[in-house]
Amino acid sequence: MTTIFCTAAARARAFPHHPLALAIVTLASLGGANGLAQSTPKADAALPPVTITGNPLGATDLIAPTDSYSGASLLLRSKSTLGETLDGTAGVSSSYFGPNASRPIIRGLDGDRVRILQNSGASVDASGSSNDHAVPTDPISMERIEVLRGPGALMYGGSAVGGVVNVIDNRIPQERQFDARGGVSGKLNLEAASGNAERSTAALLETGTDRFTLHADAFSRRSGDVGVPIALACEKPGTPAVANAICNSSAQTQGGALGGSLFFGNNRLGASFSRYASDYGTVAEDAVTIGMHSNRLALEWDVEQLPGWIHSVKVRASQTDYQHTEYEGGEAGTVFKNTGNDLRVTARHAKLGAWEGVLGLHSEAGRFSADGTEAFAPYSRTVQHAVFAFEELPLDWGRFSLGARLESVHVESSGNPLVARFFPASRSFQPRSLAMGALWNAAPGWQLSSNLAYSERAPKDYELFADGPHIATHAYEVGNNQATLEQSSNLDIAAQWKRGAHAFKLSAFVNQFNRYLAQQATGVLRDTEGNGAAGVGVTDNGNGQSLESGGTADILPEYVYTQVPARFTGIEANGKLRLLDAGQTLDLELRGDWVRAVNSTTGEWLPRIAPVRVGASLVWAQGAWSARLDANHSRAQTDGPAGQLASQPYTLVNAALSYRQPMGSTTALWFARLDNAGDVLAYPATSILTQSAPGKAPLPGRSLKLGLQLVF
Repeated sequence: MTTIFCTAAARARAFPHHPLALAIVTLASLGGANGLAQSTPKADAALPPVTITGNPLGATDLIAPTDSYSGASLLLRSKSTLGETLDGTAGVSSSYFGPNASRPIIRGLDGDRVRILQNSGASVDASGSSNDHAVPTDPISMERIEVLRGPGALMYGGSAVGGVVNVIDNRIPQERQFDARGGVSGKLNLEAASGNAERSTAALLETGTDRFTLHADAFSRRSGDVGVPIALACEKPGTPAVANAICNSSAQTQGGALGGSLFFGNNRLGASFSRYASDYGTVAEDAVTIGMHSNRLALEWDVEQLPGWIHSVKVRASQTDYQHTEYEGGEAGTVFKNTGNDLRVTARHAKLGAWEGVLGLHSEAGRFSADGTEAFAPYSRTVQHAVFAFEELPLDWGRFSLGARLESVHVESSGNPLVARFFPASRSFQPRSLAMGALWNAAPGWQLSSNLAYSERAPKDYELFADGPHIATHAYEVGNNQATLEQSSNLDIAAQWKRGAHAFKLSAFVNQFNRYLAQQATGVLRDTEGNGAAGVGVTDNGNGQSLESGGTADILPEYVYTQVPARFTGIEANGKLRLLDAGQTLDLELRGDWVRAVNSTTGEWLPRIAPVRVGASLVWAQGAWSARLDANHSRAQTDGPAGQLASQPYTLVNAALSYRQPMGSTTALWFARLDNAGDVLAYPATSILTQSAPGKAPLPGRSLKLGLQLVF
């Protein structure tokens, strides 16, 4: 093992600016050879997995609002996108750009105000800059998803002011799974759905001993156009002119990974390489498809039980190469590329009196480029460095926490050699974030918690330098190169009660923004070359679409990134009541949320805010059988900016049935899920398509999914 360590360190010195190299050098200085020389304990001495997204110290009672999905609960709610998988979680909605692209919206905040992570490291893509850009993660390959809402996300920077979604897999095994004799384990998923003719397969295999674990997985998902309860027109060649389906909504997705971990006493070194590729229709345009791929190399190194003031160190480093090409009629159009490096080092220190906590370093660098007719932003480079601390004080009545993060962000535009309107420019920012929280065990079964945070977010490259047509949003977008830090103050309070199987939680929040970066219509019309459209007989119809009388289709309303004061307020509630517990169980689950987001100066609503939502579920279980019946109601959204189309109310009913069958050393989980049982026509208020392409992309209609999961 000493040879491996020295070789790795030599390579690190050869590539001093690579994040993986920095990680190796950092650990070499902290752990040294002593950490690698410790004896190997028995496999059953491995520590259980710790949820670190909500609390890096591993506390089970979290001050920050957190939800987690794994196992059968994740399997039965998984959809084709991350946003749709999490939609319906209290405080979480979806940006829904058809069935192939959606990001989570948390407490009314979306895009780059919600941080999406992979195993606590950055997920590098272009999904934050446009709703039609998919997140390169397929739910079929996930082990667990953690959702962290509100100011508890401070450690992840200003881009997490809304919250954090951490997608966790076991591609770098976190703990020993086998003893010294070795073993093999795995999983196989088979699924088929009627609504979109989906056929998906996923397989996972792990093997090793108490000294190492190797991991391999692969998945494939194919689906046709999504069925809906209304006849829609379609101009895509080779498809019916009118059909009860969303035009151009088919997709083919595949990917996989190889990874492994070595265990040295209480320490662990692991790495993985993963690939994700997807070809899907954009739904906003009948003949436009996207071919996207992402390659990701990740490294994890944990050093435990160090002597001295630092007790343990965790390093997470990754390098991602993302690209997608937009095709029109089979011809390549705009090509988007984003490459990024991410390094996060957290160190748990010895107690300072009763205080315990972690200190951290975070470094991230990325390069973005767009070439083609829809290059709405220039070539750019963003470099971010940060230090952060999270401290917690256990008390007789509960816990008290403090956190701080200091950042340095440099955003640079290098123009575009083929687009004259883009020019070199650069901006630098020093965001600061502070947070405090408290949890009070008020009475048996009762907990009260509160979080107060101040966050600053540096504008993204496209918010500063955009200047071009963005067909997905049906707008000519113009950045604000004079934009300053987006500042926000957030207060979150919650009450939670639990007694046996009964539980209830109610939380409320207010998030006040100073200089919130919003896209605002100017009333100007532009062509795709950026020229003013005066005199061409074009008018704006008032809801974000351009109408023309001169026979062209490349005139768009201008939207400029403008800083305004904004206030987000909301309430979230969920609970469970055990109705029956005698050889079988029957639970009633209730949930609901409400968000109000307005320009604090004018009182005008911000766009695409979810309406009041309520839901209820009956969950039954007896032995190997379980079933659930869900009803989710969204009220009409009639509040919004001037000219925004109102969304109509709808209620979706879903059902699921599962049976767990032991088969020797293998367990089979058979399941059936019926989505939108009433075949209801619904258009979500949070989707930009509801405004930019009214009637074109409703939520999926009735669909029956059958599946089998084998675990051995």
